[in-house]
Amino acid sequence: MKIETVSIPVNQDESVSGILAAPDTPNHNSATGLVFAHGMANDMNHPSISGVAEGLAELGYITLRFNFPYREKGKKSADPEHTLIKAWQSAIAFLRDTPGPPLETLVAVGKSLGGRIASIAVANNDITPDRLIFLGYPLHAPGRKEKLKDAHLYGINVPMLFFEGTRDPFCDLGLLQTVFNRLTCPRELEIIENGDHSFNLPKSDPRKDKDVHEQIIKKCREWLRHKNQPLR
Repeated sequence: MKIETVSIPVNQDESVSGILAAPDTPNHNSATGLVFAHGMANDMNHPSISGVAEGLAELGYITLRFNFPYREKGKKSADPEHTLIKAWQSAIAFLRDTPGPPLETLVAVGKSLGGRIASIAVANNDITPDRLIFLGYPLHAPGRKEKLKDAHLYGINVPMLFFEGTRDPFCDLGLLQTVFNRLTCPRELEIIENGDHSFNLPKSDPRKDKDVHEQIIKKCREWLRHKNQPLR
């Protein structure tokens, strides 16, 4: 596997870091590229991003994970929404322009904030990936289940794959099911038993982080193989 640190231009005087991963020898999976964005309090090196991105690259997929500008600057407060969307647009354009096998399918993958911003950008037609993957969608703030962040999801037409932990305070699975019932696009849900918002497991669980990453990678591979996802 080839791993390269890259610089992604966001505007004339600003760029963000990215990590591009690709197989040593391209295969049929190499026609699919996946762009990964991180959550609010972490960056592109978060284990649930790096582990999944590199695992998929080992299978032949082309992956690019990137930092939002605020994390690139070492800040804790997120950039305005339009700046986050601009970073998404820049990262997708960078991957599309990267030399190599032509990409037939492009997938936007986001952890928490990264996924929510990607979905908003898709709903507004600011980015046009072929599919969306959420590594823990922040459906609501902890303890604020009455305020769902779901309105824009109903305007999305591309297939979506959600990974959610059963201990995630940001996503009540019962409420997520009500959202699923209203979606008109193909969608699937993969449950991470005992996982929290970052898919961390309690000490009593015998599984390791690697086991969770392998579950996510296996499901992504299965889901990406099917061109037309059934409504669920």
